[in-house]
Amino acid sequence: MKKFFGARQDDNGGGSAGAQGPDNAESYDDRPPPPDEHTRLLPNRLDSDVPPYLSPDDPAVSPYNLWTVRLARYFTILLTALTFLWWILILVSLFVTPPGLHSRGSGFYAFSYASVAMTTLVVSLLFFAAPSRLSRILAAISAGLLLLNMIIMLAVEKTRHEEAWVGIASVVWALVMSIWTIVADRIVQWGKTEEEERLTGRPESRRTLLEWSEVAVSSIALLILCIVSVLLTCTLIIRALDAGLAPPGQLYWVDADKYQIHVYCHGNRSHDEPTVLFEGGEDAVERGLWKFAEDAVNNGSISRYCFADRPGMAWSDTAPSPFSAGQATEALSEALARAGEDGPWVLASAGVGSLYSRIFSSRHGKEIKGILMVDPLHEDLLHRIGKPGRGFLLWLRGVLSPLGLDRIPGALLRGRTKEDRVWGRAAYQNGKTIFAKLQESLVAESLTKRDVVASRAIQLPDTPVTVITSGIEMRRDSEWESKQRDLTHLTQNLVDWDIVAKAPHQVWRTLEGREMIERRLKKLVRG
Repeated sequence: MKKFFGARQDDNGGGSAGAQGPDNAESYDDRPPPPDEHTRLLPNRLDSDVPPYLSPDDPAVSPYNLWTVRLARYFTILLTALTFLWWILILVSLFVTPPGLHSRGSGFYAFSYASVAMTTLVVSLLFFAAPSRLSRILAAISAGLLLLNMIIMLAVEKTRHEEAWVGIASVVWALVMSIWTIVADRIVQWGKTEEEERLTGRPESRRTLLEWSEVAVSSIALLILCIVSVLLTCTLIIRALDAGLAPPGQLYWVDADKYQIHVYCHGNRSHDEPTVLFEGGEDAVERGLWKFAEDAVNNGSISRYCFADRPGMAWSDTAPSPFSAGQATEALSEALARAGEDGPWVLASAGVGSLYSRIFSSRHGKEIKGILMVDPLHEDLLHRIGKPGRGFLLWLRGVLSPLGLDRIPGALLRGRTKEDRVWGRAAYQNGKTIFAKLQESLVAESLTKRDVVASRAIQLPDTPVTVITSGIEMRRDSEWESKQRDLTHLTQNLVDWDIVAKAPHQVWRTLEGREMIERRLKKLVRG
């Protein structure tokens, strides 16, 4: 049964049915459905002065009217918060490694990927309501490059070993965040079109000056991220190529199997002569001292030698932070024990490496048959290594190292080889080496100095000591001269103190220096 409205009343108040056509009557069953998010806010009233649609510049015309867009934004905010927490955790791990976050590499790659993910999400949030096709294309390129990074990292055993789960998780997260920003931008584009059709009658093709500015800034930011992704990919490819350079010795797990130390020994064992244990200075043993050791064996000056790369140098993994000279000595002792090398030893070291040898000597007592130090660093000068400015520059170099700003041109234009990058003249570009030097700098005046001072107190007084000093360094730095003199009193058994007049800090780089070192080393070995 239908009821009609619009009935007329007569003068007596009675009702009489009026015209009951479609122009003046409406059925309950024909009422429109309840309004929803697709209902026009203003009806099409052609007989009214009120315009039928909103202006495209009206603030009410916004994709945020749709709950789907709002949900996408809230989810992006959540992802940004989680990424920020991960970014902070990785940053802290460069200085103090939380349990389970040790990567065995430098940690700088994980930080780079976390930074890429963080930047991508921040750009997406800042310009969330200004979607653009160019931004989606750039984000897709970045995602493709990150996918390639993930494949290389997982496919190459060396990079997979060094980055561990921390680096792998970081690159996967950066990839997922890049894909999500594409999805979110597409959702906003759909919502923008929907709301413009509903409120203005058609999709708006023009943009305001503010919208063009937002699109331009977001596109520039994403273009920079694409360039960063390209550089990360190139550097990772170089790392994959360098992984093909096999170490001359063996790698041994130390410190409860947290990381590996490279140990190499060469020559014939002799019951009459100790093995010479070399410790590198500012560079790895392989750069300079390795060739000197080979020549000494070939010349018959020594019968056998060993060396181990400190954590982060050459083929050795990095250790968790903080990491002092005492901890490095413990790792060396464990690696030598696992390699079946038990001395007796003559310790030959240079520069800062002399601090490590002194600690090793104090902890191995009668196994040490002599100490030869080449232009050694004194513990009172550790403040030069531990300067805050130097530490900051090392951290900055480390953060930039995954971009390969010096490594890529070196490989393409300067003919740098795998050996150059792993242990040679370009090793300073390696993130592991930079990280090792950063660790050394952070604890130089605290943990390391304490270890060295304690080692001097328990050093056996009858251990033979020989010091060979750079004449150039002595003339240049009076404090260096006085500290070299003090090191000649390390024990009560000074064998020789030689000053090579024209030799630099790396004394073995001159013929006179090499001959002096070999002669004094032979004297210590032969007793």
